[in-house]
Amino acid sequence: MPVVIMQPAPAPVRPAATAPGTLRPGDTGARVRALQLRLRALHYDPGAADGRFRSDTRTAVWAFQKVQRMRPDGVVDGPVWKALAHPRTPRALTRAHESARVDIDLKRQLLVAYRKGRPVLISHISTGSPGRRTPAGDFHVTRRVNGWRHSHLGYMYKPLYFHSGYAMHGSLSVPRHPASHGCVRIPMHTADLLPRLVRNGAPVHVRG
Repeated sequence: MPVVIMQPAPAPVRPAATAPGTLRPGDTGARVRALQLRLRALHYDPGAADGRFRSDTRTAVWAFQKVQRMRPDGVVDGPVWKALAHPRTPRALTRAHESARVDIDLKRQLLVAYRKGRPVLISHISTGSPGRRTPAGDFHVTRRVNGWRHSHLGYMYKPLYFHSGYAMHGSLSVPRHPASHGCVRIPMHTADLLPRLVRNGAPVHVRG
């Protein structure tokens, strides 16, 4: 009978460790929920952590990308996952460094609310369009409205006024470019959070 030479069994191949795949608006699943929970832990507002990549999550990704000095395209790819693991923090807009304040960065279209000297809410915004610029300077929250307010320029959700008729307020339209009549538009879900974190009299620093 022929001699059969037994070859050793090949060693099992272990899958290489890979970073989470790319996520885009419209995606769903556990990876989206993990993204939402991580953004929330970093003080961004992705909306409900429900595993659905909708507009609230997209605007939170925009804000995160801008803080990380990335192009805000809303796509969560390898570099974004890496940044989520080791993120930059927003840069302060003033040397005053009040423990409770709001910084509004017109150039980057970002809002950062601080308490005890640390960011507690970081949001994408849309400020005044060309010809209707948001005023720059140092202000304070003067008053607020709980709910919708109809002004002569349109509807504002839960506005926090900081200079004359200018306010930070929720809007159904918060595009990536400056598009308001001068106010600071924030996403609707974020507009439910901001009034809980910012008191009347809180400093508001607006820089261009």
